[in-house]
Amino acid sequence: MPHRDAVDLSNCDREPIHIPGSIQPHGCLIACDAAGAEIVQHSANVADMLSITGNINGRRLEEIVGGEAAHTLRNALATSDNPARPALRHGLRFASGAAFDVAIHRFESKVILEFEPASTDSDQPLEVARMLISRIRNVASLDRLIESSARLIYAMLGYDRVMIYRFEEDGAGKVVSEYKRRDLESFKGQYFPAGDIPKQARALYVKNTVRVISDASNPRIAIVPETDETGEALDLSFAHLRSVSPVHCEYLRNMGVAASMSISVVVDDELWGLIACHHYSPKVLSMPQRVAAETFGEFFSLHLSALKQRQLMETAGQARRSLDRFLQAASHHADITGLLRSSLGEFSQMLTCDGVGLLLDGVWTGDGAVPPQDLIAELAELVGGVAGGRIWSSFQLSVDLPELRISPDTICGVLAIPLSQRPRDYLFFFRREMVQTLEWAGNPEKSYATGPLGDRLTPRKSFAIWKEMVHQQAQPWTDADREIADAIRAVLVEVVLHHNELLADERGKADVRQRMLNEELNHRVKNILAVIKALVGHSVDAEVSLKDYVGSLKGRIQALAFAHDQVVRGGDGGVLSDLLEAELKPYREGTRSVTLKGPRIWLDSRAFSVMALVLHEMSTNAAKYGSLSVNGGRLDVEWRRLPNYDCELVWTENGGPPVKLPSRAGFGSVLITRSVPYELEGEAKIEYPPEGVTARFLVPSKHIHGDEELAEVEAEESDSAVGHDMAMPRLQDLEFLLVEDQMLIAADVEVMLAEHGIDKVTTTPSVADAFRKLKEFRFDVAILDVNLGSGTSLPIAEELIRRDIPFVFATGYSDKSIIPASFSAPVVLKPYEATALIGAVTKVLGERNPLS
Repeated sequence: MPHRDAVDLSNCDREPIHIPGSIQPHGCLIACDAAGAEIVQHSANVADMLSITGNINGRRLEEIVGGEAAHTLRNALATSDNPARPALRHGLRFASGAAFDVAIHRFESKVILEFEPASTDSDQPLEVARMLISRIRNVASLDRLIESSARLIYAMLGYDRVMIYRFEEDGAGKVVSEYKRRDLESFKGQYFPAGDIPKQARALYVKNTVRVISDASNPRIAIVPETDETGEALDLSFAHLRSVSPVHCEYLRNMGVAASMSISVVVDDELWGLIACHHYSPKVLSMPQRVAAETFGEFFSLHLSALKQRQLMETAGQARRSLDRFLQAASHHADITGLLRSSLGEFSQMLTCDGVGLLLDGVWTGDGAVPPQDLIAELAELVGGVAGGRIWSSFQLSVDLPELRISPDTICGVLAIPLSQRPRDYLFFFRREMVQTLEWAGNPEKSYATGPLGDRLTPRKSFAIWKEMVHQQAQPWTDADREIADAIRAVLVEVVLHHNELLADERGKADVRQRMLNEELNHRVKNILAVIKALVGHSVDAEVSLKDYVGSLKGRIQALAFAHDQVVRGGDGGVLSDLLEAELKPYREGTRSVTLKGPRIWLDSRAFSVMALVLHEMSTNAAKYGSLSVNGGRLDVEWRRLPNYDCELVWTENGGPPVKLPSRAGFGSVLITRSVPYELEGEAKIEYPPEGVTARFLVPSKHIHGDEELAEVEAEESDSAVGHDMAMPRLQDLEFLLVEDQMLIAADVEVMLAEHGIDKVTTTPSVADAFRKLKEFRFDVAILDVNLGSGTSLPIAEELIRRDIPFVFATGYSDKSIIPASFSAPVVLKPYEATALIGAVTKVLGERNPLS
């Protein structure tokens, strides 16, 4: 047996947690040779769990599980080429008649099989995951995605606390979202040091995206033998049952946690954070539940990545608009220096900072948290010595510029934008010490147990030590911060050094700067397109080779990328003729004839992207099979505005190979015929006469406008958004009781109420649990689902009347006769509708007049 050093706080970051020599007890494990035939190692509980007698190692798999089950498992293994995605077989029956959920994967020279008693879940967790994904699919806000997902995971998995935990630049973590039992203290906003999750554990979180710890008391089932004949321990990196580090279990117990589960959030192949679940009694997730959690987590990661890219794009767009406003003001302003000094507040909105300052021609102007004025010249001189005329940043000035006399209590981080080649003119952005802005969300008086590994493992102690670690540091500057700083510098240098030229030709130069910023937006959106390409590249038609399918798919995405380039350059769409020119330019060679004829028509961004895909498909088909595939072929494309201002485009091919109706409709044909009707509410018709393909597309007038209309469109959208935000009732201070026995419906109602500012909601599924909640909390109003499984909520209603607590009924039946006439409470029909529900609550509260 290999020597294992005792694990303590001095060496836990080097603990070989991938070869613990044991598993958790809610399943058993068998390791076979590379062929999956002979058993070479097993967990000590295999005999009891699988009802096996005699020796296990050295026997063939068929002798343990039966021939049919062994055959099924080997077939499953053949389909799994990635140990991070083990093959799964649910409810597999063995020769003994027992049924198990089995995971099987090959890693290094071993085939590892994990067995758990077959799940008896009746709530179809995979269907639940699908429904939950539909809840967040269209969420457009990063903050709302994070908040909603914690609530939905809480509803799906039933843990006592669900947190979404984001890693910061230095590896420390912050709880950015939380949903929990009402009686638990909150961890939201709490920071944890990087050392609380060692680096080797983070690496495994990327490999295994779902980690379940069923019992923090850490029962361990040994692997027999612990090492194989070569002296190597069994590598359980990809095994769900892998036992848990005693250090981590100690940490959980010191927090009072008895079981946990985490879902990794992986963005761009890096660990962005975790969806962490805590439970205060032992808890095991079945295999279907884990797969559901894994599915939801992967979609959450992808959606989070897309929203992050969109947020970066919006930030760059806001900076561009601010710079455009500054340039417009500068073109009519005689005192540019005065304009710069008066615009510091606007510059501070472009970058997250605590203060901003301008040193220009030896004169200092500051706004917000800035260093003392008598130390500004020293700061400029030291920055000039290390920056070399470029943008320079630091989040720990006391380390990067140790001779600087500015106190860390004042400023810890700076981003300096030089405004000239001489190191004397700068625009500075400042950040204060990070720990000054931290908030402790829990109860600071609550004490935690101290275990044999020391009080360092209590969350409050680790937090206190981390505060010492990050002392004299600011929030680090990101690449996005520096990119915006580049754009600011490009504008300000030109304003300061070339003011006269700017006054003479301000419009042209503003366009140049706008294009520079748009290139950055273009880059961000192409990152999103790259993600989409990676996702859809896995879908392959059975009748088309993977190479051909991916090639055509990449062509479509390139067409979208071109369309986006035009949209970005044009502001809101692009010119139809430009799109046609770009798509058909490669084919206007040799003796082929391509004729384009039509007026200048501007399509909005949606129509431009759709037509980019459609015209790409038409061009590709013509080049492969139609008139553009041979010399002498002819293509005529003509478009016009109809009397009702719709745009009609006619595509006519001649001189190519004889045409016949396709025998099957591939994806490209579906895209051509359905995109315009479905996406734009227009028309699309394609015909196949022998002399050549003809097609007609109709784009409705609502997707067509001139350059002069763009500003009006943006103004209308802005006014609409403002009006929507204003309609919100004010019920935030009230405690709500929601009695609803359907988990998904309850989650929807909670989200609906949260959107109206109502966060104090306690949900209960039964009469008995509702009575317990009434003993623990004082509620202001209740929402009662009339039908609760085999009973009704009428006993709760009677108790609420006794307690003088107003309530409303909800029912899915149009016949309300089930509610006795003695109850005068309003009745809301299900499915819930926000206006009706809020209206009923407001009505019943108004009758009691609790808000007066």
